Amino acid sequence: MHIRFPRPSVTMGAVVVLVAATAAVVVSGAGAASAASVTFTPVADTYVQSDTASTNYGTSTQVVVDNSPVRRSFLRFTVSGVSGTVTSAKLRLRTISGNSGSDAGGTFRRMSNTTWSETGTTWNNQPAIDGATLGTIGAVSGNSWYEVDVTAAVTGNGTYSFGATSASGDGAYYDTRESGADAPQLVVATGTTAPPESGDPVFVGAGDIADSGSGDSATATLLDSIPGTVFTTGDNVYDSGTASQFNSYYEPTWGRHKTRTRPSPGNHDYNTSGATGYYNYFGTSAGPSGRGYYSFDLGNWHIVSLNSNISMSAGSTQEQWLRADLAASSKPCTLAYWHHPLFTSSSNHAPSTSTRPLYQALYDYNADVVVWGHNHVYERFAPMNPAGGADANRGLRSFVAGMGGAGHYGFGTIQPNSEARNSSAWGVLKFTLHSGSYDWRFVPVAGQTYNDSGTGSCH
Repeated sequence: MHIRFPRPSVTMGAVVVLVAATAAVVVSGAGAASAASVTFTPVADTYVQSDTASTNYGTSTQVVVDNSPVRRSFLRFTVSGVSGTVTSAKLRLRTISGNSGSDAGGTFRRMSNTTWSETGTTWNNQPAIDGATLGTIGAVSGNSWYEVDVTAAVTGNGTYSFGATSASGDGAYYDTRESGADAPQLVVATGTTAPPESGDPVFVGAGDIADSGSGDSATATLLDSIPGTVFTTGDNVYDSGTASQFNSYYEPTWGRHKTRTRPSPGNHDYNTSGATGYYNYFGTSAGPSGRGYYSFDLGNWHIVSLNSNISMSAGSTQEQWLRADLAASSKPCTLAYWHHPLFTSSSNHAPSTSTRPLYQALYDYNADVVVWGHNHVYERFAPMNPAGGADANRGLRSFVAGMGGAGHYGFGTIQPNSEARNSSAWGVLKFTLHSGSYDWRFVPVAGQTYNDSGTGSCH
């Protein structure tokens, strides 16, 4: 039996690992080549407040996002002296030490107005926060750094404004440029990054895929140019998983990647009795007939596809099989995927606590990554234990990847340790599986710009 012992938490090179609820967390220095980064501080920052409409806060040592009273923050940076292609731009903010935290750190958007006055802006004359949403910061605590990926907005030298708002009545407070070392930062990286190691497998996919709309066609087009093994996180076809719907909706789109697809079933697939449409369509690619769970290896990784539509309780046939399968694996890295998420912030489907025994088994055997669907959104969580507590040493990093083509859902209460999320972009989640680590990347469909990427190490 091969047991992977938990690894100690480490800092890679000189990179500070942020406890961030971010639009994208990228650990710089992992595989970088010919890259350089420059850190800029704001040339202006302020906030406005609805119940003090004529007051300017340009000299304050904090900026605030809040909804009771409504408070909006503005930051402006001048990027200069940058040469080469911008490969990454991160807006970094530090919460003030005197704040107890907030359940929402704000939604950040680009602004077209880059000439607003730091010392003249008030609620009455505030500039419009009118650009595309770049990212959202989830729950924050005091005296901690957080970051938002603003690469979509920062393309090179120039002046950039960002505005932040919050729908929460529990405000989040950040240090300003008047704070000195704790001032906001815009970290701009240029150059190139090294390609994946030769032969490292790619694992790419999504869930909640094919219906009569156009989203599945767009995500299938993405797969046309991404090699590797395709996964699905359930609800492969809508609405009832019939053979006719597989042939009419799935086959013309994701069906052209069927020979390299390793699926998992969802509740809509089971709307046909016994999910016979699903099992008949995918055949042996879906594992033993009618069972819905199986495993295989990709490079140095053990991959497990599970079935959250049947019993998952401790001691169930599936849970016992999973434990035996993990015990028999000699691979140092493990990724699992199924349909119903144990952790999710979507307002449509609550967390599926019945899946916890599967997560517990994976945690007990030091697995690394788990991917779900069910909610038609994208969301990434920090590594967590089965109870949902942050666990940097042994926790599994989890993703909700329900953006395969079906209509989007929304978000409700943002759950603890949610680091990145989006409810408007279709796309696929791409993993590059290295020998002892992995890269992830949300790849949006044409015409959409949301992105999320990063890297992690195996336990």
